[in-house]
Amino acid sequence: MSAELTWSHHVVLLDKVEDPVARSWYAEQAAADGWSVRTLEDQVQRRAYQRQALPDKVTNFSERLSRAQAALAQEFVKDPYLFDFISARSGMVEREIESELVRHMTQLLMELGSGFAFVGHQYHLEIEGEDFYIDLLFYHLRLRCYVVIELKTGAFKPEYAGQINFYIAAVDRMLSKNQDNPTIGLILCRDKRGLIAEWALSDIMKPVGVSEYQLFDVLPDELQDLLPSARDIESRIGAIFPDADETDERYGGKSYS
Repeated sequence: MSAELTWSHHVVLLDKVEDPVARSWYAEQAAADGWSVRTLEDQVQRRAYQRQALPDKVTNFSERLSRAQAALAQEFVKDPYLFDFISARSGMVEREIESELVRHMTQLLMELGSGFAFVGHQYHLEIEGEDFYIDLLFYHLRLRCYVVIELKTGAFKPEYAGQINFYIAAVDRMLSKNQDNPTIGLILCRDKRGLIAEWALSDIMKPVGVSEYQLFDVLPDELQDLLPSARDIESRIGAIFPDADETDERYGGKSYS
């Protein structure tokens, strides 16, 4: 990896990653995906190795895909996904989360990982005169297949497996071409309920994975009131540094507020 990464990459790896196995994983990912130093730091901070390489993931890929395709598909799944660019709100419904994900598409694609190309959200399929809508549809350039993502606001339920199995079958028949690999499904829930999900996928014929996702949890109003305001912070800094100008050179020419 030393020939493919800069000295600054190596400094980050040596300074911020203690586990040599994890360090090698980050180095390989950085080289393969062309991560900048800042992206590498962000991935380390977001614990990408722990979420992508370590978890006991709930999928049936090994039973429904070829060995090479299953290994690659298993590699791209994370658990949990961190959608911390979306603020959680009480009573938030699936469509609202979808809209926020689409509005922050750059962050969403970075969290999903390299190779994902966005096709559409609430993707419309008409079958025998009936309308169906896929929450999020992607095409994965390395897997060379469509990826159907269904988003759920609560815990996993067994019926979700049947629903996504149907959507995958529809995409395979209506969108996939001869050169495409089998479509893969991913159900994202706030709680994957591992054993229930594992049993639900055991007899599903299409390749499906189940993972959790996390949103940015905003403090409740009663706790927000306990935090100091910007004015409180400024007044305290002013008391500590009474002679400091907001752009004093001693503070790098930057506002201390």
